[in-house]
Amino acid sequence: MVVRVNLEKVVFGFFVLLAATLNFGYVIGEIDDVQLHNVYELYAAVAVNIIATILKFGDRTQIGAVHLATSLVASIQLIIAALVWIWASHVDPAGLTPTHMASVVSIAAGALLANIVSVILLVVETVSYRRR
Repeated sequence: MVVRVNLEKVVFGFFVLLAATLNFGYVIGEIDDVQLHNVYELYAAVAVNIIATILKFGDRTQIGAVHLATSLVASIQLIIAALVWIWASHVDPAGLTPTHMASVVSIAAGALLANIVSVILLVVETVSYRRR
């Protein structure tokens, strides 16, 4: 028996999981401690979530629509979190305060929840897949 790997599914699963793990890595730690939340990790989470969103556009199934919705939610929330960071760092005279950081991390945590739903959908879809 020869097992063939669907490269499209591998790439899709890779980006869904990478988006979730980058988001988790960014959110973990004290919510208001600027030292524990790296701006480059946030930007990487934004970029990977956008790529994952783009990969979800072609699927015309019901579960594909829910995948796209969760990915859009995560991407929008991470973009908002990055914009809050940029505003706090470059516009607000007080700079990036613990209050700003708490806002950025809490918004990114909402994106993490959407990413977790996306991973659960991916697992459910994989488990329910029937060989033809």
